[in-house]
Amino acid sequence: MDYFQILCAIGAVLLAIYYYYTSTYDHWKNRGIPGPKPRVFVGNFYDILTGRMSIGDKMKQLYNEYKDEPVFGIFEGRSPGLVINDLNLIQDVLVRDFATFVDRGFPIFPKAEPLGEHLFALEPERWRPLRAKLSPIFTSGKLKDIFPLIVECAGNLERYLDRMAKGNDPVECRDMAAKFTTDVIGSCAFGISMEALSNEESEFRKMGRLVFAPCLRLTIKEICKQFTPFLYNQIGRVLQPKGVDQFLEDVVRDTMKYREENNITRPDFINTLIELKNNPDKLENVELTNSLLAAQAFVFFAAGFETSSTTMAHALYELAQHQDVQDKLRQEIRETYQSNDGRLTYQALKDMKYLNKVFKETLRKYPVIPVLTRVASEKYTFKGTKITVEKGLKIWIPIYGIQKDPNIYPDPDNFDPERFDDVAEATRHPMTFLSFGNGPRNCIGGRFAHYQSKIGIITIIRNYKVDLCEETLIPYKSEPRLFVLTPKDGIYLKITNCQT
Repeated sequence: MDYFQILCAIGAVLLAIYYYYTSTYDHWKNRGIPGPKPRVFVGNFYDILTGRMSIGDKMKQLYNEYKDEPVFGIFEGRSPGLVINDLNLIQDVLVRDFATFVDRGFPIFPKAEPLGEHLFALEPERWRPLRAKLSPIFTSGKLKDIFPLIVECAGNLERYLDRMAKGNDPVECRDMAAKFTTDVIGSCAFGISMEALSNEESEFRKMGRLVFAPCLRLTIKEICKQFTPFLYNQIGRVLQPKGVDQFLEDVVRDTMKYREENNITRPDFINTLIELKNNPDKLENVELTNSLLAAQAFVFFAAGFETSSTTMAHALYELAQHQDVQDKLRQEIRETYQSNDGRLTYQALKDMKYLNKVFKETLRKYPVIPVLTRVASEKYTFKGTKITVEKGLKIWIPIYGIQKDPNIYPDPDNFDPERFDDVAEATRHPMTFLSFGNGPRNCIGGRFAHYQSKIGIITIIRNYKVDLCEETLIPYKSEPRLFVLTPKDGIYLKITNCQT
C-alpha cells in the first residue's frame, strides 16, 4: 500500500467520523425549532468544555438570545436537547406531566463512581421507593427535633467568628460557611462531631474540599463522561477525588455498625439507612447494597454542606455591598432574640419575614443548581403546540436565565429582597423561582437547607458586620469548571465585631 492509499484511508476514516458527529445536526432545523449552530464534536458546549464559561452562564447566555421563543434546540456533543423557556411548558414537565419526565438524565457508572448511585441521579425505578423512604427525615416534626443541634453548631460558629474578627485578615466566607455546614451535617445526619470549625485538620472538611475542588482531573472526568462513556466506565475510578469514596463508605459502615452493636437510636439520616438495611423487603425491585446505602449518605453530606454554604457566602457577599439591607436584617434578628429571652426558637425563625426575603433573593440571584434536566420516558407533544419530542430526549430548564430575566425580575442584577414581598410573589408565575426545583422531584433537603443557611446567616449578622475589602471580587464571576454556581476564587470579606 502506497502513501496515497494510506492518506485516502485516513481521509475516509476522518470523513466517517465527521459524518457521524454531524449527522444529527439537522435535527432541530428539520423540525422548525430555532437554536444556536453547533460545533463538530462538542455541539454547543465548546465554551463549557474549554473552561471559558460555567454551564449556568452559558445557558443564561443562550436563554437571553432565544427567550422570545417558547423552546430552542441545542446539542450536547451530537445529542440533541430541548431548552424550555415557556413557563407553562416548564410547569407541565416538572409538575403536571411529571410521570413522563421523572428521569433527570444523568448517566450512572457503578464501576467508575461507587457513590454515584444516589437519589439526585438515580433512574425512576429506584428513585421512587428510595425517595418515599427518605422523605420522612425532612418532615417539619423531624426538623423541629434537630433544630437545637443546628443552634449548637451555630455556637461553635460564633466562637470561630470571634477569632476571625480579632484579626485584620479578610475571611474567605465560602470556606467559613462550609465549615459550619459540615459540622451541622455531621451532627444532624450522622451523629458525628466533624470539628470542621474547631480543627483545621478535620478529615471531613478535607474530603468536602476534594469533592468540589476545580482541577484538571475534574475537567478530564467530565469530558470523558460526556463524550466517551464506555471509556469512562473503565478508567473513571482513577479520576475520582482520591480517598473520598473509601473514607465515606468507611464512615457510614462503621457508624451503622457501632449504633447497632450499642443499640443507639437517633432521629437522623444514619438511623433511616439502618432501618432500610434491616428491612430490604420494604424497597421493591431495589438491591440494597452497601454502596447504594453509602451513596445516599454521600449525596446528603456533599450536597448538604456545599449548597447551603455557597448560599450563605452569596448572601454575605450581597449584604456587604448593601449595608442598608444588612442593617435592616440585623435589626430584625436582634428584635427576634429580644422578644424570645435571648434565644432563637424554631417558631421565631419561621416568623422572620425579612430574613426569608433576603434568603430567597440570594437564591434568585445565585441559584446553586443553575440548570434542571429531565428526560422524556415516551414520545410527548407539548400542550398547545406542535412540538413533539421522542423518547429519551433530554429537556433543559434554564433556571439561571429565568431568574435573571428583566421581564420577570426588573433590574435583575440589583439585590432587592422586597421582590419577595407576599404581594409581589403572588403576582409571579410559580415557575419563575426554581432554586429548589419544583414538583415531585424537587430538592428533598430544601427545608433543611433553609434552616441551616438561615441560622448561619443569623449567627454572623447578629453581632458581626461584613464589609468589602480589597480581595473582594467585583463584579461576580462564577467558577467555570463546576456544575454548581460557585464564586470563582472564593468570597473574601472583612468581618468585625459590632455587638453594641
